[in-house]
Amino acid sequence: MSNYVYPRFPYVCSAEQKSGTIRRHPVVVIGAGPIGLTAALDLAARGQPVVVLDDNDTVSIGSRAVCYAKRPLEIWDRLGCAARMVEKGVSWNIGKVFFRDQLSYQFDLLPEPDHRWPAMINLQQYYLEEILVEACSRSPLVDLRWKHRLVSLKQTDDCADLAVETPDGIFTMEAQWVIACDGANSDTRRMVGAEFKGQFFQDRFLIADVRMKAEFPTERWFWFDPPFHPGQSVLLHRQSDNIWRIDFQLGWDANPDEEKKPERVIPRIRAMLGDHTEFELEWVSIYQFACRRIDNFRHGRVLFAGDAAHQVSPFGARGANTGVQDIDNLAWKLALVLRGEAPESLIDSYHEERAYAADDNILNSTRATDFITPKTQASRTFRDAVLDLAQHHAFARPLVNSGRLSTPTPYVTSSLNTPDSASVLGTIAPGTNAADAPVTVAGQPGWLLNCLGSGFAVVTFDDAVTAKELSIDGIAARVIVVGRDITDANGLLAERYGASPGTTYLFRPDQYVTARFPQFDEAGIAEAVRRACGKRGTVQQELAA
Repeated sequence: MSNYVYPRFPYVCSAEQKSGTIRRHPVVVIGAGPIGLTAALDLAARGQPVVVLDDNDTVSIGSRAVCYAKRPLEIWDRLGCAARMVEKGVSWNIGKVFFRDQLSYQFDLLPEPDHRWPAMINLQQYYLEEILVEACSRSPLVDLRWKHRLVSLKQTDDCADLAVETPDGIFTMEAQWVIACDGANSDTRRMVGAEFKGQFFQDRFLIADVRMKAEFPTERWFWFDPPFHPGQSVLLHRQSDNIWRIDFQLGWDANPDEEKKPERVIPRIRAMLGDHTEFELEWVSIYQFACRRIDNFRHGRVLFAGDAAHQVSPFGARGANTGVQDIDNLAWKLALVLRGEAPESLIDSYHEERAYAADDNILNSTRATDFITPKTQASRTFRDAVLDLAQHHAFARPLVNSGRLSTPTPYVTSSLNTPDSASVLGTIAPGTNAADAPVTVAGQPGWLLNCLGSGFAVVTFDDAVTAKELSIDGIAARVIVVGRDITDANGLLAERYGASPGTTYLFRPDQYVTARFPQFDEAGIAEAVRRACGKRGTVQQELAA
């Protein structure tokens, strides 16, 4: 039996349902999983009221997604949630890959010091959702409605009409925008007639969450063809509360109903852990996975995010992490449009950038799956040779693929980027998420990302700049001068941004670089803000592009 007690959230009949009055909401989110809850918090942080509809009244059953990467933690920190997640979760940076009974090699996801957040935390999804639900309950702008199921959706030019079923019957509400976060089997996707294409993999895996006190270190361990599960692969992760996630590859011929039975699961775990290790099963599931995505992240007034928009294999922890980054990309754009500060066409850049990221994730996920589960003898011979060589030869280690772990995809081709200046050095080019760095603020230690905030921000290494804020068509861009507003005490900020005197970066509200300049250039910054808001740039800038 599970020691986790699932909370039950109360159903409340809304005032609009009681009165029978149809009300139009700026944003309605479908689904109160990690992605939908993040959407509500991000939009609320930007001053937008949000209604969240969920057909259940509790958090996700089972640990489900357990690995959360550094970038989502940075996003959740901006929303006031990351510290609790890290405190409850298990932090790790080290991964080890085994071939049969030998260590093939190990890697460090965050080898350099002076980062605020770990490369990864492991945390059961139900805990993560509880933290997000509590944050939503504290926001006066989030209306979280349990036992509300979307049953139909019709669109007009300026809104979507939603029919919603509750314990008190069906009522109608309107939304200027709908964000569909209702998972891989999204009903919303079906309602708008969206295409969802890709590849299903002909393999099955067993998830077993096991409660035990074990001596394994807090690392990601992945076995290829281990003696205790020959011919297949196994993955081990530690979670909170002495729960360990074990994934066993079963093969396509495995019977899912039979393999979930304790009399089938326990001997597999016993073969792995030995006869003297005491354990109990917490949760068991069988899964088959796919790599696919929606044809367009925007269908009229409906925007898709998370598994409703794309699916990948679980190897590499790209599912939930990618979904959180979908919201990070969408929320600021939607807020600008709702405030009338950007044209509605800005929303189309959501598909442009996040479909690009989804395709990148699907490519990495497919490659990992092909390496983990080779389908031909030639592929298996190649894989086994790589694993053998990797024990002693560094050149072979980049070829080992037990899941390239989630990292943000740079939007290198985005139409929102300002063409880059060749004279600015460093890897943080337009389209790249901001690299955090320790700084000193008003004599106190701090971090760059907290200084950037959630709007447009300019960071300049030009100490002659006196401006504290720029106003571009009514949109504010904070100016942060290194040496005046923040101090680069140990030089890491300049190092990570390849900065020399005068170097200037412009960050979007999602903390992605959208332009950089060799010197502070107020006119250039203004045009870059306009471009990032989906407005046409100057003739000179278009020619430069």
